[in-house]
Amino acid sequence: MAASPIAEVASGPEAPRSEATPAAAGAAPAAVGSHKLRRGLPRTAGGEPWPPEGFAPATPAAGPTTEGRPAPADAAGAADAVTDAPPAAAARVVSASAAPLAPVVSAPGPRAPLPFRQTAFPGVAARTRPEPKPEPPRYGPFTRAQWAGAALVGGLALLFAAALLVLLVRWVLSLPALHDFLSAYPGEYHLPAEAPVGLPAWLGWQHFLNTFFMLLIIRTGLQVRHQKRPSMFWSPRGNKMRKISIALWLHQSLDILWVANGVIFVVLLFATGQWMRIVPTSWEVFPNALSAALQYVSLDWPTENGWVNYNALQQLAYFTTVFIAAPLAIVTGVRMSGIWPKNATALNRAYPVEWARKVHFPVMLYFVVFIAIHVFLVFATGALRNLNHMYAAQGSVDPNAYADNWTGFWLFVASLVVIAVAWVAARPLVLAPIARLFGNVSGR
Repeated sequence: MAASPIAEVASGPEAPRSEATPAAAGAAPAAVGSHKLRRGLPRTAGGEPWPPEGFAPATPAAGPTTEGRPAPADAAGAADAVTDAPPAAAARVVSASAAPLAPVVSAPGPRAPLPFRQTAFPGVAARTRPEPKPEPPRYGPFTRAQWAGAALVGGLALLFAAALLVLLVRWVLSLPALHDFLSAYPGEYHLPAEAPVGLPAWLGWQHFLNTFFMLLIIRTGLQVRHQKRPSMFWSPRGNKMRKISIALWLHQSLDILWVANGVIFVVLLFATGQWMRIVPTSWEVFPNALSAALQYVSLDWPTENGWVNYNALQQLAYFTTVFIAAPLAIVTGVRMSGIWPKNATALNRAYPVEWARKVHFPVMLYFVVFIAIHVFLVFATGALRNLNHMYAAQGSVDPNAYADNWTGFWLFVASLVVIAVAWVAARPLVLAPIARLFGNVSGR
């Protein structure tokens, strides 16, 4: 019996032989796993349908084939491809589908966000972290609140230490040995017989002018020390290249007026004999100064009459201010000013400007402390009487005289008004017309 044309094609050299037992053509599909595998025509004449029963090819990865058609995605699709293709191509498809698949490696990196909005409720205990508050500005090492806290704590600590010191000194003064010391040195000693009594009127004017210049010098000195971008400059008419800030010009101008006032004060001091009131004339000044200091600390203050004689501690304080602190302020200020010769090499080496800067500022602090203590004691030891001595040149050997007179007080208030007006007016817009009278004024 002659073979069919399909069998002749299948028996060609390209078709592989199958040793499976022959079966009738058109057999039922074989079940593989959970899928039904459709079987086609036999590969050889008289053989069983292809593929054999129980055969399950591996599922190839989806993708285009060499002929541009998509590859089957399961075993049934592979069987369809084998059935529909010619025998040789079917063999190639089966062999390719039987090859193992390479593992799929995901690319590294962050995963893409979900394409939908999260709808899950975060829960009752879920919390969100608030945005951090901006840090408050600092003034030096501390913020404003920290400075206030430090001032409060420091003030309470000083108050507690002062209270302990007062109690300690009062206990010391209660000892018999200290009773004898206070009896021998009450806090003041007798002045020479030729020492004048009372305060002349020129001394009151000198006192006001000295206070006026000193307060404005301190203000402008601090302004110069902390000023970084001056708004106006002053230069002398003969040298326009030398420019200084308008605040420095005012500071140096006030220095000149203060020095002139001080020279007049010292001349009149020695011409009228008033120097004996502030210059120590006996070694008893030192034990009396210690006695006066102990009395001040114990809050049992000395009851001297300033119209006749200062106590020893006052005398030393006035002497230090007039004859030590003031000359130091003048000498160091001249060294830092523009009138100091810059080309004097030997003089500059003998007196470096660094020394002047290190001394000038502490001297200014001394004046601030002296003024604060001086004003406090004036008001704490009989304000009306002391102000009459200083501003109205009124007084008596009787310490209770002028204790109810308000003349000196109102003169003191008037002096404060003048100082306040000058303090407010010391600004570039007001100073510029005055500075133009002595040089050239220019802006930035």
